[in-house]
Amino acid sequence: MWENLDVALEKVAKDRMKAKPPQDKLGFGLHFTDHMLWMKWNRQDGWHDTKICPYQDFHLNPASMVFHYGQAIFEGMKAYRGKDDQIFLFRPQDNFDRMNNSALRMCMPRFPVDKVLKSLKALLYLERQWIPSAAGASLYIRPTMIAVDPYLGVRPSETYYFYIILSPVGAYYAEGFNPTKIYVSDEYVRAVKGGVGNVKTGGNYAASLFTTQLAKKAGYTQVLWLDGCEHRYVEEVGTSNIFFLIEDELITPPLEGSILGGITRDSVLKLAAGWGIRTAERRITIDEVLAACADGRLQESFGTGTAAVISPVGELMYREKVYHVNDGKIGALSQRLFTELQAIQCGYGDDPFKWVVRVC
Repeated sequence: MWENLDVALEKVAKDRMKAKPPQDKLGFGLHFTDHMLWMKWNRQDGWHDTKICPYQDFHLNPASMVFHYGQAIFEGMKAYRGKDDQIFLFRPQDNFDRMNNSALRMCMPRFPVDKVLKSLKALLYLERQWIPSAAGASLYIRPTMIAVDPYLGVRPSETYYFYIILSPVGAYYAEGFNPTKIYVSDEYVRAVKGGVGNVKTGGNYAASLFTTQLAKKAGYTQVLWLDGCEHRYVEEVGTSNIFFLIEDELITPPLEGSILGGITRDSVLKLAAGWGIRTAERRITIDEVLAACADGRLQESFGTGTAAVISPVGELMYREKVYHVNDGKIGALSQRLFTELQAIQCGYGDDPFKWVVRVC
């Protein structure tokens, strides 16, 4: 596992290893494994000092540019314990390619995907006992890059940290795989075309917090964002891409510069097309969605993302009016996609697109 890797290894002493949490009380993003991957970049040396080391705090200068100018990108992916106790990754190359696209947009250095993927596999092998075996649980993987120049002034940083931390997780939403309640915002927006809505940078999520809190106070789980110009066209949910099944056609908004191109979104489109389901990536207004909901043409709706995989939508609230989707029940397509994706991710199902990467 460690051959041909230019990666230093610093192991945690056995007596300092953390106690692993009960698998039925994992929550999401609460616990972290014993080790992390960390490497540094500067203009002179490029990527260097790559190491797998004990999970630790960073000591950063208060002037570090990430704090002031928001140069930060990240990804979200998972490792699964599956068939015959093997460990699998799902489309990791695509996640790292997307992260490099984010780096380009945010004026940050791209990294060698092959080397980082090999290093991630080594980290996962070391931390394999942290990967849960409980149904629906997994090991969440968070690659992150931040700007660390101690400088006050608007320009790209000349030094960066890249790191990967790991967290054993259960269901992302408290509802688990059950219909969620979505608040539709036509007052505040998440992103606009020409901005950075199509890359995974921290500022996009900071911009969503205020409206998300309004939604939670009203009893809703997430926000469905509309476009930033006309406030009419559906874009995405705060943590997911969104799909609508209307008259047997599976519709999702197109990637036109303000929406993050989700890996799970792409997987759903490919699976559905392979099953003979009509799919469409097109602009759709909130009025069209709600009209279809009112007259029964909207058969079901769901969000897609790494954290929740498939998240059925049971209710929409727009301008103080509530719309029930599929009588608040899980739709047949949502269930089929969720079951199929989990089977593929854990090595139990056919993998016609060769998405799964075995770690050990």
